[in-house]
Amino acid sequence: MTQRIDYQQQSPELFKKFVEFSLVLKKSAIEETIRHLVDIRASQLNGCSFCVDMHVKEATIHDERPLRLHHVAVWRESNLFTPRERAALAWTEALTQISPLGVSDEIYDRVRTQFSEKELSDLTFQVMSINAWNRVNIGFRIPPGIYDKAFGVDKSGLA
Repeated sequence: MTQRIDYQQQSPELFKKFVEFSLVLKKSAIEETIRHLVDIRASQLNGCSFCVDMHVKEATIHDERPLRLHHVAVWRESNLFTPRERAALAWTEALTQISPLGVSDEIYDRVRTQFSEKELSDLTFQVMSINAWNRVNIGFRIPPGIYDKAFGVDKSGLA
């Protein structure tokens, strides 16, 4: 397997600014539980093992129930998610796997019944952020768990 570059080392200013952007999202109008669900679902869809691993651990630290974490991949068939969470997951999927026709009015209207304009805007930035993190971590094949201690997710008990 080809050795990949260390993007953090090669682009330290860009990395720093992107981390800052991601940290600002923690202060957004979107509650922590939904941010975790969005990060996990987008990472599943994109196949980012590093991000799925990290965000499941992070959600566990923040007392997310294990069964809900198992059900994120099958959220449509699960009764464990609120209408607001389901809308956030639908929006995440629509923006992560953009259809050639864009985002349908049906999905947009469903999401708008659950989120204010500010919340929908903040939710969209959350989806944008995790998709970007997925792409950089997939592109450079960052292995799951490598930064657990640095990000504090080693406290999850999921080693």
